[in-house]
Amino acid sequence: MTVHDRQMAPATAAAVPADRSSRARADVPDRQVSPVARMLMTAIGFYRRFISPMLGPRCRFEPSCSAYGFEAIAVHGALRGTWLTARRIGRCHPFHPGGFDPVPPRGDNVPRGD
Repeated sequence: MTVHDRQMAPATAAAVPADRSSRARADVPDRQVSPVARMLMTAIGFYRRFISPMLGPRCRFEPSCSAYGFEAIAVHGALRGTWLTARRIGRCHPFHPGGFDPVPPRGDNVPRGD
């Protein structure tokens, strides 16, 4: 662990859940999360902890759809985060190649027509 990593650890530890297997994002805000967003994030956490292990690894994307949803809601809030998550889940089908698909940074416009 470098000096830079030790300096960054406190800021990212509060924004990234402990059970998260994907990479830590520096653009996850250290701001208050709305009660609705917190409920959605709790539901995703429940799914990741109790339901997903029974289904096995199926995701064609990196990060997984549940990690993407958790991060999208944390970064963009309940409304836009849910919209981004629904779009991502809609792309999860056998005719889409999958691959690396990160959550867009806050403030960027999401291109339409994916």
